[in-house]
Formats: sequence, C-alpha cells, structure tokens
Amino acid sequence: MTMLPQEVIRKKRDGGQLEADEIAGFIKGLADGSISEGQVAAFAMAVWFAGMNREECVALTLAMRDSGEALDWSILGRPVVDKHSTGGVGDNVSLMLAPIVAACGPAVPMISGRGLGHTGGTLDKLESIPGYDIQPSPALFRRVVDEVGCAIIGQTANLAPADKRLYAIRDVTATVDSVPLITASILSKKLAAGLQSLILDVKLGNGSFMADASETEILARSLVDVANGAGVRTSALITDMNEPLADAAGNALEIKNCLAYLRGEKAGTRLDKVVMALAAEMLVAAGVAAGPAQAEAMARRALQSGAAMERFARMIHLLGGAADFVDHAETYLAKAPVVVPVDAGRDGYLTACRTRELGMVVIALGGGRTRPDEEIDHRVGLDGLKPLGTRVQKGEPIAFIHAADRQMAGEMRKMVAALYTIEDEQPAPRPVIVSRIT
Repeated sequence: MTMLPQEVIRKKRDGGQLEADEIAGFIKGLADGSISEGQVAAFAMAVWFAGMNREECVALTLAMRDSGEALDWSILGRPVVDKHSTGGVGDNVSLMLAPIVAACGPAVPMISGRGLGHTGGTLDKLESIPGYDIQPSPALFRRVVDEVGCAIIGQTANLAPADKRLYAIRDVTATVDSVPLITASILSKKLAAGLQSLILDVKLGNGSFMADASETEILARSLVDVANGAGVRTSALITDMNEPLADAAGNALEIKNCLAYLRGEKAGTRLDKVVMALAAEMLVAAGVAAGPAQAEAMARRALQSGAAMERFARMIHLLGGAADFVDHAETYLAKAPVVVPVDAGRDGYLTACRTRELGMVVIALGGGRTRPDEEIDHRVGLDGLKPLGTRVQKGEPIAFIHAADRQMAGEMRKMVAALYTIEDEQPAPRPVIVSRIT
C-alpha cells in the first residue's frame, strides 16, 4: 500500500508511534520532492508537539542518513573525528577547532550548516571569505582533508539531502527546538560523513535552543545514545550559553575573531576554555592522546607553534580563498559602513544579558535569515562584547554595532543596551563547561 504523507502526519499529530517504514517512506518523499513544503512543515510541527521515542528517532536518523551517499575515509589511514555544536551566539569554535585537531594528527572532515533560528552558521561565516567554496567537488573535499587534515564544507547534494530540505523549513517554522529533529538532523549528516568518533557541544542557557538544564541533558543523552547505537564513538560536553561565547557575533566579525584566536590573542577566555576542552575530547576519542591532560597539551602546542594557523590558511586557500588571506584579512573581509558604540547606562557590573535577543539583533541587522532563500550581509554584527562580570562605567562601550546604515545602527544601539543588566554587585562566575555526557 502506498504511504500517504497526510496519514503519517495525522498519526504523529495524534501521538501515535510511527513505524520505521512509515518514517523511511516520508523521508524518501521529502528527499525526492514528492512531499510538499507544507506537508514537511506539518510533519515537523507534529513531531515538535508529540515527540518521538528512541526507536523512532533512530529510524528517522538512519532514513535521513540513507537519503544520500555515505563517505568512506579508510584510505587515509588515520582516525576520523568531528565535532558538532547545537548552536549559540558568537559560537565560532569549529573554525579554530578543526585546524587545531588536524595539526595533532586526526582527519577532521567537517560538514557544517547555515544559521538556524537566532544562531549563526559556520558556512555563513566562511562565505564572508572571498572565493571560499563551501560546496567543493567530492574529489577536492577529499584532497583537502588528505593534504591539510581538515576541511569545513556544507552538505553536498548527495549527503543527507533529506536533512538539507528539512533544516531550511525548520528554520522558518518555529520547529528548531525539538529533540528528535535536532538529533536526527545532526547525526544524519555526521553518520553520512563516515566518522569514527564524534564530540558534541550541547549548549545550555538563554542563548541556546535548550534553556532548561533537564531538557539540555535529555538532548545530550539522545544524541550520545543514538550515535553510539549507530556505531560512532560519541560523547558530549554541556557548555554555558548565557552570554555570547566569543566577543563578536556576525559573519566577517567572527572570522576576524577566529584569526585573533589562532594568533594566541584569546587565551584564558571562555571561548578558549571551550575550544581546548573539545579539542581534548576529540584527541582522546581519536586515540592519539591517552587522557585529557596530554590531549590539551598537544592542542596548546598546535596553537602556540602556529601549526593550527598554518592548517587554517592552507584550508582557506585550497578551497578557493586567497593564499595570503590570514596575513591580510583586513583587505579581504568586507566592512560595515557604520560602526557605533553601545554605551553602559550606569556604573556597575555586567550581570546578565539576553543572549538569544543579541542573536536576533544580528539577524535584524541583515546578518541572518528570515526566509530560507534570503541573502545575508556578511559585514554586519556585534563586536567588542564585554563578558559578564566586567566592571563598567556609565558611557563606556560594552559592545559595538556594525550596520549597513545609520538608522539601523541607531535602532539596534538602543535595543542592545536594553539587553544587558548592570548592577552594583559583581556576579559569581559560572563554569563554561557544565558537565560531560558519555
């Protein structure tokens, strides 16, 4: 009997458990276009409300993985490892992490995504580099991973194509924050990428998709259980996203921030702690370090010696960017015509910020999307973001807005100032690494 999409949607809407063949049939139609965008959106909303159990989630993940081809890296003769973040504001970790880990020996073929909801996308950041090809030929992708050790690209048409379509529809239908959909979206791409091990950075806080600690742990455990069940050694770190991770949010601005990090200018920051913790997890999982202390020492050497920057530069060049990009990034990265400071409204300590809304400011400036096909402005965003706990004086800049015109800059300036809380007492520091899930 032919699978009717509307019957699958109805069954899930009413709280029923879908069979593996029903899920596989729906995903096949999603991938080949025989199921309409409206039906896909309805399915996503039904899953959002009714959820999925572990068996359904495994079936959804495998069906999305099998909607295209799977990669095989066995010819490289070295461990293949990757990392994925559930997304946040100012989270540009992948840009630094891939070359750091590659400089320590493993191969890192990283399949990344675009911005989703209020979060920035690694591909959008890389596309602010003139010439960078986020969808190289399979032969070039393999060559870069072989020669450099890492390559960060987007999904090819043949890699989990069902997820590519579902991802874009989720972004604009308020169905992003669903544990089964997040799990299947992340893992279908990673399983298709031929990984041996995977490390997950699951965000917790007001700038993440999961602001509740118990919900975050449910997502982390879902990801770890499904991935390990599919044969990929996986662990997760739950990390704090109650403020932007980097001191910049916006595409070209986060590339600048990445280069500063690789030059050693961000040591000791929250960003540095997350990068090093994830690098250590990846190196231990890949079997090239015996434990976290040895792994972090290896990662630090790769950073301090310049080996990580050299890998990043070669990756950029082989994927279409300028050979001298890292040395002359200022001449290649587009700059916003208007930059204005956001001033502190009073003396005191920065005690809190509404992180998700800061991400929405970047989108309002033009640095993100409200429709799947929308062009973005790589120049705009925020930088100079002061970390929480900083003592400020009235009139002192707590951030800078990079905008396309003065009117937008003025509107966003007032909004960003209102997103920060300034109080007399310094807040207690929060750990950036909250917990580890295996």
